[in-house]
Amino acid sequence: MSIKSLGNPFSEKTDLRHGAECGCDGCAHDAQRMVAAQSGAMSSDQMLERAIESAVVRSVFGQNDIQRRSFMGMMGGGAIASILASVFPMEAAKAALLDTLGTPEKTDLNIGFVPITCATPIIMAQPLGFYERYGLNAQVIKTAGWAVARDKSLSGEYDASHMLTPMPLAMTLGAGSIAAPYIMPAVENINGQAIVLHNDHLDKRDPTQWKGFVFGVPFEYSMHNFLLRYYVAEFGLDPDVDIQIRVVPPPEMVANLRAGNLDGYLSPDPFNQRAVWEGIGFIHTLTKDIWEGHPCCAFAAPLSFATELPNTYGALLKAIIDATQYASNPENRMEISAAIAPENYLNQPVEVIQQVLTGTFADGLGNVQRVPDRIDFDPFPWHSMGVWILTQMKRWGYIEEHIDYAAVAEQVYLVSDARRIMRDLGYDAPEESYKTHTIMGKTFDPADPVGYIESFAIGRN
Repeated sequence: MSIKSLGNPFSEKTDLRHGAECGCDGCAHDAQRMVAAQSGAMSSDQMLERAIESAVVRSVFGQNDIQRRSFMGMMGGGAIASILASVFPMEAAKAALLDTLGTPEKTDLNIGFVPITCATPIIMAQPLGFYERYGLNAQVIKTAGWAVARDKSLSGEYDASHMLTPMPLAMTLGAGSIAAPYIMPAVENINGQAIVLHNDHLDKRDPTQWKGFVFGVPFEYSMHNFLLRYYVAEFGLDPDVDIQIRVVPPPEMVANLRAGNLDGYLSPDPFNQRAVWEGIGFIHTLTKDIWEGHPCCAFAAPLSFATELPNTYGALLKAIIDATQYASNPENRMEISAAIAPENYLNQPVEVIQQVLTGTFADGLGNVQRVPDRIDFDPFPWHSMGVWILTQMKRWGYIEEHIDYAAVAEQVYLVSDARRIMRDLGYDAPEESYKTHTIMGKTFDPADPVGYIESFAIGRN
């Protein structure tokens, strides 16, 4: 079990990057420390205090552990601790966090994930030790697709789950499933998708040529579906008339493209890059070029999880946000690629994942692209993003009744929890929760969702 959170962050000998199954001497020593902690030598509060110290120190060094160790070696950990204490109220921060976050009521957790790079923080939090850092024994469980993830979450088999950002909104409203109040306190990734076409369509780069095409998306209530619909509609195609959109589980995207069952897909990675890797398809466009900074996947749970197990919920949210911030640092992407590649996680070649996470990739058109933010990681769940998703659900007939867009977004997207945890961990968090967004050159004003829906020539309303 990884317990890197218990390593001394002021020591140049401690590698805070190491995780489960690491065999180095430092992690072996940490393992002995965990045994001591479990036998009563280190209390849970002491373990959490060490985790807080680690979070603060890592934040100071921009999550760059090599730089931290080098600096500690030159200056001495004691000196750095004293300097840091003079400018940052470390003891007050520890006291505040310990006062507001008690011992988790439940430590053994099951967390579902669909094997895509959007789930990077939730997946990597296990092998890189982020769950253990906050006193949790969380098992991440590979799930075939989103319908399964939804149903296992609704049944209580999963305590929390990796979900698509529209899913907790839809589940709360009872769209596509029974109505159950869900919360989404953190976004997992922004950007990170692409439209891929089969190599047979190299001469059809213009979307106006796509009439009759069959496209795959991973789920109806997904950013993939809504971004694909938005994209083709901007080129004058009705997505319900001029093309076919089929739900295909992400791991089956490439096989269906190869078999000719799909002309293309708007999919999460690594399956966009895998199509290029296997010489089957090419990347038509990255979704970041449709909407720069759009949300995709998220950490979500039933509302009852937070209300019945508040300390567990708080610890888990800390682990997820901490891992998300770690993933946001490009310097950590190679390490993360190796951590999430194995069969029990993504089951993909490390090279494919590296191309996605680093943004240096072959596009299938003979070019090597360099797009560092092809995928990025930002946990802040903007209410305005939730309102945009709801407008698209309304536009395409997924919800028929009148709704209060802002009220639903604010009920589900727990901005205040994300903001508090981000700041507790030493990260910046926006003061506001609404902002305008630009999608394909058109500005979305969350203050006027009805006017936005009515501005489109193509839609179901």
